[in-house]
Amino acid sequence: MRAPLRINKKPVIAVTAVVIGLVILALVGTGKSPGSADTALAFSPTLDPGTQLRGTAPDFTLTDQFDTPVSLSSFRGKVVMLAFNDAECTTICPLTTTAMVDAKRMLGSAGAKVALLGVDANPDATSVKDVRSYSELHGMTHAWDFGTGSLAELKRVWKAYGIAVQIEGGQIDHTPALYVISSQGKLARLYLTQMSYSSITQEAQILAREASKLLPGHPAVRSDLTYKPVKTIVPTQRTKLQLVTGGNLQLGPGSPRVFLFFASWDQEVTNLKAHLDQLNAYESLAKADKLPQLFAVDEGSVESDPEALPQLLAQLHEPLSYPVGIDHSGRLADGYGVQDEPWFVLVSRSGAPLWYQDVSTAGWLTSAALATQVKAALNTTSGSTTPAVVKQELADSPPALAAIHAQGSELVGSIKTLRARLSELQGYPVVLNMWASSCGPCRAEFGLLASASAQFGRRVAFLGADISDNSGDARAFLRQHHVSYPSYPITIDDITSIVPQGLLGTPTTVFYNAEGKRTFVHPYEYKSQGTLDSNINTYALGS
Repeated sequence: MRAPLRINKKPVIAVTAVVIGLVILALVGTGKSPGSADTALAFSPTLDPGTQLRGTAPDFTLTDQFDTPVSLSSFRGKVVMLAFNDAECTTICPLTTTAMVDAKRMLGSAGAKVALLGVDANPDATSVKDVRSYSELHGMTHAWDFGTGSLAELKRVWKAYGIAVQIEGGQIDHTPALYVISSQGKLARLYLTQMSYSSITQEAQILAREASKLLPGHPAVRSDLTYKPVKTIVPTQRTKLQLVTGGNLQLGPGSPRVFLFFASWDQEVTNLKAHLDQLNAYESLAKADKLPQLFAVDEGSVESDPEALPQLLAQLHEPLSYPVGIDHSGRLADGYGVQDEPWFVLVSRSGAPLWYQDVSTAGWLTSAALATQVKAALNTTSGSTTPAVVKQELADSPPALAAIHAQGSELVGSIKTLRARLSELQGYPVVLNMWASSCGPCRAEFGLLASASAQFGRRVAFLGADISDNSGDARAFLRQHHVSYPSYPITIDDITSIVPQGLLGTPTTVFYNAEGKRTFVHPYEYKSQGTLDSNINTYALGS
């Protein structure tokens, strides 16, 4: 599973989180979420204080990783932490299962009265082998029961618990829900896991304290963490990264660098060892073209075994020519914007993010392809996007595109006229950005879209879709964030006529080639001009 719902891969997206939350509340029948006594927890952007529930947890029987039947009712007498996990997930799910194990450990001997249970939420990976593989690679084989079954059986469980599951562009998106259930089988609390490596232990403490309330004698939780947001390590900050070979690597401003973030369990879904080996060739290419050095970073915060990385490296065809470090706290991954694994990031000399690539959606890069992407990103600049400069840049555009530019930053039409315009643009690639005026990430990426639409606007049609917004707020937003194309006001219900699988959240950017075929969906904020420009070249222009 990816963030944001990937509630992704890939930060929580406001539209999706609200809709999914309402679905769950309606299906299970709950009370309102009470205010937390801890203000820091109540307002933390990376922690869910949970929603109080009532009623009996729906029973089910599935098959676990040992190929034996497992029922929720068989755990009566124990507090149950029930999570819905993609058996091939490389985003939120490993964070969730790590928090579950840590929570049980925080209860000491009382943890024996807590059962960890998972239900597979990947419709394309439903075999016992799939849930066993996930359990083994994450050190969960004997720590929990991971249930699966036929697709029909899983769908019944998903429906009973309000779990939305969909496939978009080959990626599995599902509600990242974790339920805490009392020893009497009663629903107690619901949590929606966030995409944050550095807050795993805080989330574990939340779960442990909720379990403690439901256990006899309310055993002490062996943790006393604050719920204040963990300070991440950003590229502009100087810090030291521990290297596997010993010693430290000094990070921070001074020289551009390329990073590959990964974890040993990525080998469940990709030939990790072969790709790590292949990247050895990047060093010589980088020296020849004076490109930044490559560094690999193992995400130690979600490694179940400290020996997992050394064992992986020992199995490689030859020693790596690039350094490998370990991010034990998750603060580096969060600060560098990692939303999935494996994940490439290029930062500039000053520490600005220039380009990134999510391997699960865009694929692995050979050393030569990585060198090409890095070179292009280093040469990418965001030009002036003032209306006068953009008008000059886009002068003499083809008539169909000139008509779009004439409506720059206007709110026009409806879903009907948007569909008509998409049809009229046959023969031109299209980039459609979905946004909302209340969406912070949308505001953050609009400058990148403005620059890209000025650069590519003679060949590519850019359009916006304003999602379920107040028209006054939307127009004010567009006056403040000028772009060379119009936006169309549409509702959430309208979205399936454009993207059949529905909206993953805002912002989402959809790419079409010149034949009108949808080629790619980017379901979260663009954080670098280099990545947006690269996606336009690849998915719109096909180059």
